[in-house]
Amino acid sequence: MKQVAVVESNSNIPNINSSGNDSSVYKRSSFRTNGGYLSSVMGEPCISCTTFNILAPIYKRLDEQNQSLRESDFKESWFKRNQAILDWLLYERSSIICLQEFWVGNEELVRMYQERLGDAGYITFKLARTNNRGDGLLTALHRSCFRVLNYRELLFNDFGDRVAQLVHVQSVVPFLPNQKGGQQEILIVNTHLLFPHDSSLSIVRLHQVYKILQYLEVYQRENKLNNIPIILCGDWNGSKRGHVYKFLRSQGFVSSYDNAHQYTDGDADAHKWVSHRNHRGNICGVDFIWLHNPDNKSRKPLKTSWAEAVFGTIKNQLQKASLAENEAFVFLKADNNGEVITYPAFCEALHQVNLVGQPYGLSFQETNDLWKQADVDGDGVVNYEEFKRMWNSTCSEQIDDTFNDNMETSKEHAEEEVVGFTVKYAFLFPREVEKGLWPENYSLSDHAPLSVVFSPVRMQAS
Repeated sequence: MKQVAVVESNSNIPNINSSGNDSSVYKRSSFRTNGGYLSSVMGEPCISCTTFNILAPIYKRLDEQNQSLRESDFKESWFKRNQAILDWLLYERSSIICLQEFWVGNEELVRMYQERLGDAGYITFKLARTNNRGDGLLTALHRSCFRVLNYRELLFNDFGDRVAQLVHVQSVVPFLPNQKGGQQEILIVNTHLLFPHDSSLSIVRLHQVYKILQYLEVYQRENKLNNIPIILCGDWNGSKRGHVYKFLRSQGFVSSYDNAHQYTDGDADAHKWVSHRNHRGNICGVDFIWLHNPDNKSRKPLKTSWAEAVFGTIKNQLQKASLAENEAFVFLKADNNGEVITYPAFCEALHQVNLVGQPYGLSFQETNDLWKQADVDGDGVVNYEEFKRMWNSTCSEQIDDTFNDNMETSKEHAEEEVVGFTVKYAFLFPREVEKGLWPENYSLSDHAPLSVVFSPVRMQAS
């Protein structure tokens, strides 16, 4: 696996007076924050978060017959649309704003966002994708809510030139009365995963999530952040039925929108809402705000979850070739006369389903690690029982030293009271998308913004 390049930045942020934009151009029934905070009926403090892929003008097609005609060629068009996006964002005034497809390559647009958000009391961080792709990310945090303790940039340097932002924040005031330790710290991530142009590229998206979670593990360990909530925002370019969703769920993350609406992970609830109409005209739900609370006790070792996600991808590729379980076993063992899969046959099968031997495929080390997970008894071959574990994506939990260190730390603080979050509200705009419909008159973007309100709650550390 390629090393993630990490850029550290100190936050030298000017002192900007806070003022709100009270535009009511979008009249609808929703929450609205006051300086980033929302007070409930009981008067408890809450934080709100919005994630929104705002469709970079360099990607917005204006004519289906002429794909080269883009909005970026017409200043009046992109300027007006982005002013409307800012009107909407400043009307909602979420505590946290995470934008994707932010047109970092246009200085005028960047200045527009920085000035309007800055005047409204936000601290902003922008990050371009690698290889001068033109777009990137913007994360904005309201000063009345947070002070920034650290900001990191994750450059994946991968097939998709994708990046992520990590912001370590502390609340300006304690969330709860008599809160132990005072102000609350939170880790916030903003990212935009690769679009799945081909099913074999799902491995790239799994790589990207794996790198984020790896980095979060290291960052928490290095900074002794044993019990801290994590919020992951972005365009994940995959639905609830995909392997990225299942990977994050196996790591204890909760989809805030699904949690608020009491939707399950099952197929029956997979299409109850949408958030994107892509360039192929398909509508799907790909925008998520993930929450990981410090009390979560179901988290598997990261390497185990990663292996299960990759095995799930292998199974999906084989099923697309109409191979049932027993046929898949025959395919994987290839010409071997015995009823076992050998390592060379395993590697050749991965090559045939485009998961190795590609610029974006599994590395030699990753393939070897997968084999170790599959070969449970360590005898150098995978028999049918071991294959069934792989086929059903249930790996042996070979806990590494890093995970043991984390577990020992957790045991030391087993009775510690910490602050986490419950999901109070979550909504998509426009409201039609919450019913699985895409309104033709919606023009802000090809994505619907997702907003979530979190309420602090006391809980026991795991």
